[in-house]
This record gives sequence, C-alpha cells and structure tokens, in this order.
Amino acid sequence: MLYLMRHGLDDERYVGGWSEASLTDIGKSQVRGSLTKLETLKLKQIVSSDIKRSSETARIIGGYLNLPITFDKRFRELNKGIVTGLPKETAERLFPTKNLTIADRYPNGESMLDLYYRIRDNLNVIMAMDDTLIVTHRGIINMLYYLLNDIPLDMHKERFNVIHASIHEVNAKEKIIRRVY
Repeated sequence: MLYLMRHGLDDERYVGGWSEASLTDIGKSQVRGSLTKLETLKLKQIVSSDIKRSSETARIIGGYLNLPITFDKRFRELNKGIVTGLPKETAERLFPTKNLTIADRYPNGESMLDLYYRIRDNLNVIMAMDDTLIVTHRGIINMLYYLLNDIPLDMHKERFNVIHASIHEVNAKEKIIRRVY
C-alpha cells in the first residue's frame, strides 16, 4: 500500500508553492497528532518533497517511526514563480488569481496543467512505491485524485479534503485513493 500525507500547517499569510516556509507550532502539533495513525501502517520508508514544510514534516515522522527518508523534488508543490513566498495581498496585486484557469502559468512558474502533467508523467513510478509514505503538498495529492478517479482537472483545490497532516491511502492494484486520516 502507498500512503500520501500533506505537510503540517505553515504560515498561510504567504504564498506557498516552492517557498521555504517552516511549519508553525500548530503544524508541528498536527504532524505529531498523526503519528498514532502512522504507527498502524506498514511502512518501510518515507519519500518527501524537498520543500522545507514537507521535509520538516517527514523528519518528525521519520524520527518517531525510525524510518529512512529520501527527498525528491518531483513531489514539490505547484511552482508559483515570482509570487512564491510573498505576502498573499502583494502577490494578488502582482498576479491576480480570481479568474485563473488550469492553463494559466504563474510568471516564471507552472500552471495547474503543468503540475497535472508532472504527476501524470511520474504516475507509474509513484504507483510502484509500496509500503511508502510520501510527504508532500495538497496540489500533488489532488492530482492523484484527479488522475486515479478520471476526473477532469479544475481549479477547485478544496475538492478532495486534503487538509494539513491528512493521510491518503492508494491501492495501486485497483487505482483507488481515499482519505484515511
């Protein structure tokens, strides 16, 4: 079985993407709260996005469960280019997102469609990771919901309830993904 986990909370007053924001105290608490569930899973390794909020999440889990961690940039969130790490109000003035479509690319970054293709192109590699926890971001987990459920891509990022520190189970044989925590 493959599991995916969204990192704990970071400072949401700033644009995430490839930012190097740390987990907040609440985020660290969220991750610690998931440890009881993670203990029950048959895990041999952790693969994590190399972005700080995910790597911090992975280190908390890896330390507690005594599991090896590999960092992999393929599991990075959507690259939001020039607005990465900016206060959200400033970013919105520079690059308004109200009418953004799946094909609109952040300046010097990616579009939702780019992210979709990045995950689709790595789907076989992802699905072959058995007994693995992938610590990543909402965008990556959402893309797996779209792909495995054959749902057309849209801009509704809350659609699959991928909240901070949530855990999602992937049955690779049946191509089923579901939230388990």
